Amino acid sequence: MTPTGPAPRDAAPPPPNRRRWPVASWLPGYKKTELRGDVRGALIAWALIVPESVAYAHIAGVPPQNAFYAAPLALIAYVLLGSSRYLIVGATSAAAALSGATVVGLTGGDPAHAVALSSALALLTGVLLLVASFARLGFLADFVAEPALVGFLFGMALTIIMGQFGKLFGVPAGHGDFFENMIRVLSQADAWSWTTVAVGVAALVALLLLGRLAPRLPASLIVLALGIAVCALWNLGDHGVAVVGDVPAALPTLAWPDVSPDEWLTLLGGACGLALVAFVESYSIAAGLSRRHGKGIDAGREMASLGVANLAAGLVRGFAVSGSASRSAASEAAGAASPMTSVIAATLVLLTAAFLTPVFTDLPEPVLAAIVIVAVRRFLRVGELRRYWSHDRAAFAVATAALLGVLIFDLLPGLLLAVALSLALFIGSASRPHLSVLGHRPTGHWGDIAEHPDAAPAPGLLVLRPEGALFFGNTDRVKQRTLQRAVEHDPRPDAVILDLGASYRLDLTVLDALEALRQDLARHAIALHLARVRAHSRRTLDAHPLGPGLGPGHVHTSVEGAADAAATESGPPPRSR
Repeated sequence: MTPTGPAPRDAAPPPPNRRRWPVASWLPGYKKTELRGDVRGALIAWALIVPESVAYAHIAGVPPQNAFYAAPLALIAYVLLGSSRYLIVGATSAAAALSGATVVGLTGGDPAHAVALSSALALLTGVLLLVASFARLGFLADFVAEPALVGFLFGMALTIIMGQFGKLFGVPAGHGDFFENMIRVLSQADAWSWTTVAVGVAALVALLLLGRLAPRLPASLIVLALGIAVCALWNLGDHGVAVVGDVPAALPTLAWPDVSPDEWLTLLGGACGLALVAFVESYSIAAGLSRRHGKGIDAGREMASLGVANLAAGLVRGFAVSGSASRSAASEAAGAASPMTSVIAATLVLLTAAFLTPVFTDLPEPVLAAIVIVAVRRFLRVGELRRYWSHDRAAFAVATAALLGVLIFDLLPGLLLAVALSLALFIGSASRPHLSVLGHRPTGHWGDIAEHPDAAPAPGLLVLRPEGALFFGNTDRVKQRTLQRAVEHDPRPDAVILDLGASYRLDLTVLDALEALRQDLARHAIALHLARVRAHSRRTLDAHPLGPGLGPGHVHTSVEGAADAAATESGPPPRSR
């Protein structure tokens, strides 16, 4: 995701050499002149990591120190393996929310067990990402449709915000989906703590004003520090405002999660969802930032580095991590020019975890809730939904269905629904390729007569081009529409030419359909010629037991060659008008 949402997945610069460790491509040539910008970027990243890590730990359902356990190692793991110079990895709202939603029903109210389950989930997520990297499955990110992802993240943001309302109003938050939390908070209206509400609203206003008036300042850190100071000065804890309480020093130590085999299996489904969302989110952010600087990234490297980062987080009692849009964009805007930014930020976080955790004792929970709400509001992309409504109703329907799926069925079912809708959108689009009618142009080329007024249909020929690759899901539709157009065409053509330039591979299902089309056309005394057939497909075609009407004289490398061959069969060659 880019700072304002998922980055467009268009062509990017060439990726770095996969044979070298990414750290070896920048560290030997690191310049001292880059250090100043990297330090500035690291300070900004640290200023965001500290408050957001505490807040996201609450979303994940684990103590704040567990976020500090994972942050330094996740940053260093990405530096060693990641291919982006600008991505900052750590706890994020999406990863924390999915982690919390996965483990919440398994903890039995035991915080220690919640920690164990969360770290086990991070380990599983890391393993799945590494396996996917070795299997070269990075391309799967392209099959999560943008509208489905927008709707899922919108619903996730609303669910997180509603989950924070309990802390904002000073009532027990509990767990549940959007509507359960809303009913729970509203039903306790008579128990709302108005002091807590005042603190939370003040924090929200301060965060929004700082973000608008001084966007370069670390608003979250400033508001967090002010909240701690105000709480200590006026003893807000004595006035009904809940505080974080003691946060022990958080130096990372290796610890294998105490989780039963059955629980590992139960976590597997959530780990699959986490791996998908973490990779899509991280890869989109990295691609957007790298493209801005003319750099390339490697999807396989990104998947592997994110997997190792999650393994590192899980082995030190942390929870799942991902690429952070806010930290990455803020550090890059501050001048960060290399992964040294993450190394410096990891050092600062480690020092904070070792010596400064007592500072968070007086941190008011409504301030944490405000930080979370402001952090996730970037996912509330109303403008994007409005754009879908105006220009692409199908995309709007997919986004809305994914959003409602999250609100009604919770995060993980909502994620599965988003993936299913993405596949449905892809299959629906691919199964209905537009069938263009081509004409001969004065330039000697063939073009769509709907787009080129100078394109003239060739006498006695009907030249059609499926605007998409043929595969088992659309061949029957293309076959029926081709036959219908040929039979209903006035005058009826002597031959149909099918331009297959968009099909890089013709499998047996497609060839069977083409042979059936040839036979159907032959019953109406219409010949079939195939044009622009790729070399790989020609080999498959040669091995296919086609009828004589699709022999060598009917398979061509160009539309012009097919037109000449068809005209030779039926009369003088066609000429452009």
